[in-house]
Amino acid sequence: MTRFKKITGYGLFLPILCFILVLLINVIKTPSFFEISIKNGVLYGYIIDVINRASELVILAVGMTLVVASSGGTDISVGAVMSVAAAICCFILSGGQQTTNSYQNPYLLGALVAIIIGIICGCWNGFLVAKMKIQPMVATLILFTAGRGIAQLITKGQITYIRVDSYKLLGGNIQGIPLPTTIFVVIIVVVLANLILKKTALGLYIQSVGINARASRVVGLKSAQIIFLTYAFCGLCAGIAGLMASSRIYSADANNIGLNMELDAILAVALGGNSLSGGKFSILGSVIGAYTIQALTTTLYAMSVSADQLPVYKAIVVVIIVSLQSKEFNKIVINIKDKLVSYKERKKVA
Repeated sequence: MTRFKKITGYGLFLPILCFILVLLINVIKTPSFFEISIKNGVLYGYIIDVINRASELVILAVGMTLVVASSGGTDISVGAVMSVAAAICCFILSGGQQTTNSYQNPYLLGALVAIIIGIICGCWNGFLVAKMKIQPMVATLILFTAGRGIAQLITKGQITYIRVDSYKLLGGNIQGIPLPTTIFVVIIVVVLANLILKKTALGLYIQSVGINARASRVVGLKSAQIIFLTYAFCGLCAGIAGLMASSRIYSADANNIGLNMELDAILAVALGGNSLSGGKFSILGSVIGAYTIQALTTTLYAMSVSADQLPVYKAIVVVIIVSLQSKEFNKIVINIKDKLVSYKERKKVA
């Protein structure tokens, strides 16, 4: 039973297995999937594209993992927060002009304000969940609904263009370095998150609150404050992801930046072997889950599945993964295992 819980719960066996299966399907569908070429000093290939395109999702999955671990709920507003962050950054850099080639303000100022806005959005969600005791799905539904409207107000319903080379660096390539900049951003975020959670007591506190918030309060932990911090961190991750997505297209597209990425982030957490009811978690598992999602997306596109149909297939995967992690499924597998053991014992006696 312990071994089974480790596999289906928060171990890395299931995430790695899913990732390998998706890669095998890609290799069968596209034999040149692992081929890498260099053009103009930049690496190209299917696998490079998967790693690059998954960057925003990986960062969102890191933040979502902590939210799920601490509150047993999800933040469905991360896609909308990405849109708001991108809109406010481009609005500042364009000096309020919705369609522009100008660059009137320093990039660092716009990026800093965008990240702060992301944190504020996360704090708002954390306040509703931790302080007001509103169910996470309902609390984050507010920004999920209003976030893109706010982004539309900022950009006045138009796409704000920033056609300046320095703005393209975060979502593009640094000259002389063959790998996309987004990969290095992901490494920094994941490493820092792991260091903070492993080298301090915060990781243990998050697990304790997620397992039993009431018992954590009894032993002196400030459960509400810990949950609040995880939502604020999730907002920070959404702000960074929004900047990366905006940098890819050199603009703020309020309608499309971060669209449906909340489902992908939740799915990445589930595929990462994390319990969606809270408690123990694995950042590495969520990272593997995010890359699995992107590889799955690449596979579905190769199979001529349209973008409108993708969420349906991903939702089916969510149902399967959640079912595999459920207590009832655990009981069924354990019962089957016990019956097989007893059958073998009776056969030996006979």
